[in-house]
Amino acid sequence: MKKIITFCVLLLSVCFTKAQTTEDYIAEHVDHAQELMRIHQLPASIILAVAIHESAAGKSKIAQYLNNHFGIKGENSSTEIRSSYKDYPSVDSSYNHFVAFLHSRTYFDALFDKYDQYDYINWARGIQRAGYARSRTWASQVIGLIKKYELFQYDERPEDYVEAVIPVVERTVRSSGKSKKNRTSTSTKGKMYTVKKGDNLNRIAERNGTSSAILMRKNGLKSSALQPGQKIKL
Repeated sequence: MKKIITFCVLLLSVCFTKAQTTEDYIAEHVDHAQELMRIHQLPASIILAVAIHESAAGKSKIAQYLNNHFGIKGENSSTEIRSSYKDYPSVDSSYNHFVAFLHSRTYFDALFDKYDQYDYINWARGIQRAGYARSRTWASQVIGLIKKYELFQYDERPEDYVEAVIPVVERTVRSSGKSKKNRTSTSTKGKMYTVKKGDNLNRIAERNGTSSAILMRKNGLKSSALQPGQKIKL
């Protein structure tokens, strides 16, 4: 009788897991992702998208048996599966450790000063560049999930926020008597900009591949209001 009951419980568990959609997963974990965002200024969209990507929206074995939703390796005490991945007492603990893990590594921690909680594109690229995943398409996949499920709506962006656009310019390189074009990103590091009549902080940020929040932080601005002739760091 006990075996029959156990089998039924396992069957119901499998059915529930299969029925859970990515939308269900988001609804279940968005509140905690936003709590972490407000404390650490890391986009909730990034937290959710990385978890969805690394755990197959909670359906992977390490998510089911170890509560590991971010593919972080470490010791575990599981007797159900053999794995090189860390185990957690709860899913929330896995989410908390993901943020703590980013803070614990210098190359990840630097991103918290560089990007704000609205700039999910540069966060995804920055985490990839710092070596979080081996796949070269990791950032693109995470960004794709954010756009597909519109996860940016949970980042509490200001109504006038303009998503950063990284400008790209073309330069001509001559080699072996032939000219060819290379696309390179422009850099605004160390540049100053003089505010003109009709300018606003969002437009200036958009033109220079950054965000208004970052410009305000760089320049110690308490308001986004600008005056013609004012100089700001880019």
